[in-house]
Amino acid sequence: MTLRQHITAAKARLVAAGIEPAEAARDALYLAMHILGWDRATVHARDIDPAPDAFAVAYDAVTERRTRREPAAYITGVQEFWSRDFAVSPAVLIPRPETELIIEEAMSMAFVTVADIGTGSGCLAVTIAAEFPRARIVATDISAPALAIALANAQRYRVADRIEFKATRYLDGIAGPFDLIVANPPYVTDGEYEGLAPEVRSFEPRTALTAGPDGLTDVREVLACAAIRLRPCGLLLMEIGFGQAEVVSGLVNTSPLALLRISNDLQAIPRLVVAQRS
Repeated sequence: MTLRQHITAAKARLVAAGIEPAEAARDALYLAMHILGWDRATVHARDIDPAPDAFAVAYDAVTERRTRREPAAYITGVQEFWSRDFAVSPAVLIPRPETELIIEEAMSMAFVTVADIGTGSGCLAVTIAAEFPRARIVATDISAPALAIALANAQRYRVADRIEFKATRYLDGIAGPFDLIVANPPYVTDGEYEGLAPEVRSFEPRTALTAGPDGLTDVREVLACAAIRLRPCGLLLMEIGFGQAEVVSGLVNTSPLALLRISNDLQAIPRLVVAQRS
């Protein structure tokens, strides 16, 4: 079989497993690239050639894992974020495009001291450190395996000397103050969790997703941290969930913070809280 035939067959298997055709096509190609160690252009240039020796067995194995709805990022161990590849595992949430809004907002800001609450893979802390050479960052998480992955990502991009990784809840035991706090806290309600896609519900860490009956337990904690740990005029950038903008606006406005705006994501969903300490 040619490489193209293998990829076409894999796509059909993924669609049969309930994956949307566009996603199935993307993942079939991505998994082939992973097995071959080739970029997209090379795969397309050589897709009418016979598949290399041993490709079929390895490709069948990863395709089978994807048919069981395991996320492609966990199969390959890598997820792209802000044009960088980040190591991931089931110990951390897979970085998502909407979280890049935090980086987009930060790009127009001036800061040196930063706290990243619930760093997970370290995608925010590492990206900020890479994009802002003067930044000094404290990144926290309650998960030791997550912190190990975040540290490895920081070392890969040679910014580990400017990030202090701390195993703690929120910013417990960390004095600050900070110019900027960033957070992508859990915000899925307990009820919503059961309706999530199998890729999320069966594989990603629940503690990084759910936040009580209203999905706002961690949002409240982050706001409380920001009210204490930010410098006067310091800024908070925090991701929130679908349908939470109105309630979160009220929470911010009854805190020592001032709501500057809630920015929409690419689907026009209010997604990013931008708030400032008075």
